[in-house]
Amino acid sequence: MKSKNKKRTKWTKPRHKAVRNILAFFFLPYVKIKYGVKIKKFKNPTKRPHLILYNHQTAYDQFFVGAAFREPIYYVASEDIFSMGWLSKLIKFLVEPIPIKKQTNDARAVINCIKVAKEGGTIAIAPEGNRTYSGKTEYIKPSIVGLAKHLGLPIAFFCIEGGFGVHPRWSDTVRGGGMAAGVSRVIEPEEYKSMSDDELYQLICSELYRDECTADKEYTGKALAEYLERALFVCDDCGLTTLESHGDIIECKRCSKKWRYTKKKEIVGVGFESKFGFVGDWYDYQTAFVNSLDPTEMADEPLYRESAALSEVILYDRKKVLHKNASVLLYPAKIVIEADGERYDFPFDALGAVTVLGKNKLNIYSGTQVYQLKGDEHFCALKYVNLFYRYKNVIKGEKNAEFLGL
Repeated sequence: MKSKNKKRTKWTKPRHKAVRNILAFFFLPYVKIKYGVKIKKFKNPTKRPHLILYNHQTAYDQFFVGAAFREPIYYVASEDIFSMGWLSKLIKFLVEPIPIKKQTNDARAVINCIKVAKEGGTIAIAPEGNRTYSGKTEYIKPSIVGLAKHLGLPIAFFCIEGGFGVHPRWSDTVRGGGMAAGVSRVIEPEEYKSMSDDELYQLICSELYRDECTADKEYTGKALAEYLERALFVCDDCGLTTLESHGDIIECKRCSKKWRYTKKKEIVGVGFESKFGFVGDWYDYQTAFVNSLDPTEMADEPLYRESAALSEVILYDRKKVLHKNASVLLYPAKIVIEADGERYDFPFDALGAVTVLGKNKLNIYSGTQVYQLKGDEHFCALKYVNLFYRYKNVIKGEKNAEFLGL
């Protein structure tokens, strides 16, 4: 008679160490040169596993973390990288990241983190769950506290500085100027277990907070303002608007005001004195503006109309392209997509979440289905997320709530 007890497959595998060493030898030199990053090596003579918490500034942050540690690291990553067919399978084989659904309470991700910790693996998480658009560390969900206490690992705070200047999330280009990355502090389980949840949360937020909205040094490159409209959709004169960038200039298409983005990350008005000194100032103004809106009192008319490719995401497998060129309409309380005689209605009341991925991708969580919009290089996915969360806050009677999804 065959035993019903199957041997459990380990998450951590010997090959992960070999992959880490190969990447360190062949790929990390390229990353260091590309980003001009100075990485401080982390000394871990006892080879203890850690929970690494890092602020998220560039698309290569995980490589900076990996370069600082000698052991293989198991990164918590959004489900998007697990839905790319054969490429996802290759990534899974090589480094076995821990999948998580963005902006949802993913119990499966927590269970997998516990499994890795029990096997002696080091886990890395960006608690923001998003790269910064503004240069300031984004909102950190308090749920990170419960996970940290449950894992019971030493917490290593890994801080990345200069990443917003070198490669802003909204940009396709990497600029010269240099950046730094390394562990700033380690706290032991004995230390944080005596803290209240709020005390540990405040500590995590303060250790990871960075504000790069300063003219600290020059970041050189071409087309410095290009695609800043991926982060900005509010004009201080027009309100909700469409912005468009060329070179180092970004322009409001409604009133034709122009701003210049400088090598020192400053925002300068062209022919007038700008209300915003840095992208972070503009971003904060935009957040406050969206939070002043009451979508339930706005006319049921499209605020934006644009084109994008529509795909259905088969989670942890692949993406199925439904329409290569769909018309997307953003209303105060819904998203409507029309293409090839078909119409998809996504009332905000019926959606579980709306999230932005990468530079210009938008995921729509509708019941058990996930749809993804990918626009052109000017597409601003952020406005959909912000307006969705504003609507949700108002409907819940939380008009003073400030959180808009990031």
